[in-house]
Amino acid sequence: MAIRSLITNHLRNNSYCHKLQFEARNLFKSLLPISKASTKYKYIHSSSSSSRLETEILRLKSPSRVLQDWINNGNKVKLSQLNLISKQLLKSKRYKQALEVPFFILCRFCSLGFILYRICYYLYIYICSQILQWMENQNNFRITPGHHALMMESIVKVNGLNKAGEYFERIPGSGSKKAASLPLLHGYVKERDISKAESFMIKLSSSGLLVTPHPYNEMMKLYMALSQYEKVPLVIAEMKRNKLCRNVLSYNLWMGAFGEVFEVAKAEMVYKEMVSDENVEVGWSTLASLANVYIKAGFVDKALLVLKDAEMKLSTNGRLGYFFLITLYSSLKNKEGVLRLWEASKAVGGRIPCADYMCVISCLVKVGDLVAAEQVFAEWETNCFKYDIRVSNVLLGAYVRNGLMGKAESFHLHTVERGGCPNYKTWEILMEGWVKSQKMDKAIDAMKKGFSVLKVERCDWRPSHSILMAIAEHFEKHGNFEDANHYIKAVHGLGVATLPLYKLFLRMYLNAQRPAWDILKMMEKDRIELDDETSALVALNS
Repeated sequence: MAIRSLITNHLRNNSYCHKLQFEARNLFKSLLPISKASTKYKYIHSSSSSSRLETEILRLKSPSRVLQDWINNGNKVKLSQLNLISKQLLKSKRYKQALEVPFFILCRFCSLGFILYRICYYLYIYICSQILQWMENQNNFRITPGHHALMMESIVKVNGLNKAGEYFERIPGSGSKKAASLPLLHGYVKERDISKAESFMIKLSSSGLLVTPHPYNEMMKLYMALSQYEKVPLVIAEMKRNKLCRNVLSYNLWMGAFGEVFEVAKAEMVYKEMVSDENVEVGWSTLASLANVYIKAGFVDKALLVLKDAEMKLSTNGRLGYFFLITLYSSLKNKEGVLRLWEASKAVGGRIPCADYMCVISCLVKVGDLVAAEQVFAEWETNCFKYDIRVSNVLLGAYVRNGLMGKAESFHLHTVERGGCPNYKTWEILMEGWVKSQKMDKAIDAMKKGFSVLKVERCDWRPSHSILMAIAEHFEKHGNFEDANHYIKAVHGLGVATLPLYKLFLRMYLNAQRPAWDILKMMEKDRIELDDETSALVALNS
């Protein structure tokens, strides 16, 4: 029901779509035959395997077949209807929000919530792709450049960049190629594929398709991400040669590139050029970028002056700017600025999201005010609908880093009592604290719980090397081979096993005169380069 509401709300909020609302709702009803709530709850409380759940979800009808049946039954499908549905699912970039609503209960009560979430995410991308492919096969539909852009976006997400590149070559007309070029270039940038991105830019330039600043901005993002800051001014120079206007993002990236190499004078030159550019307006984001340049260069007074100007540019239409500035104030250890912006942000309408609470709590911890951080946490706890463990993890981590393990343990128990569900990060924080306080039994218990959570959440966990070694050394000291064997396999599975860790386990098995074939196989799979000591241990274990 929530997915249908998402589409109909979008239609309701756009006056030119009122006539399409009823037909679009009925069409979407056919495309998304979601089971009733009673069916979902039946699966929540059953012991069925993930494959059964996946099968149930995958019982959605083929969009192409539904659309064809819709027409065969005498119904009309308007191009604008299909465009709205596709655009809502792909172009609005609200995939996750759309999925979080109908699957909130599943994610809360079902251990397979993460699996369901990812399946449904790709299902909706697939549905959009099917709708657009169906449109392409209909003689009475003229595919617009916008549809090609949406199709490109769906192919990048579903089939990958190689297929997307092949599709781009088949697109007829310069208008459609121009529209589809940005999603493809964005895909190359996201994958950090500099070779393909640069080759694609050359192709676009030779075809006369570089007519907006957006592709150039994508390339500057790529160079920034790869720390190739010297290439950013070259992109700007090419834009000037092609007589293309820079937008706000262009100037911010250009300025940021100089800031990364501490070229403050050149960053100020960029800012002055932007101020004199009649095509752009200096807002809080540009001033925040300039302040960040000053902060990195150690010009605290200049940074504070610019941040004050940035505050004057904020509005009550959105929260984003407030939290950018809060983060910058925290990097200056300016508690007053953090608290002032936090209070000012409350003038923005709507509920304050968990991410913003996490941001301000983290910033207050950074400036050394744990009391204020606790007060903000208490405010969140009073107003939250669902206990998001990520918020409490911020404060839990602060207690552990400050050596307040007693407070950390009691706080952890409090969050569990309030309904918080510890995730892998919770156990990592506690594991670190217990290792430092030499409570190894508790640390190992936390490690086991963290590994068990990972089997469900499938997250990219990267515990610190020092913590991994401390636990391994404990196993070696006490000769706990059973737990040690499970441990090294789990660490190997995470992809974080190192030469010192393997060396320790080889030594442990050698001293106990036990075969270490499994460890040697893991080392081979991880392509561990051996030093002389490890080579000797391997030879002795062979």
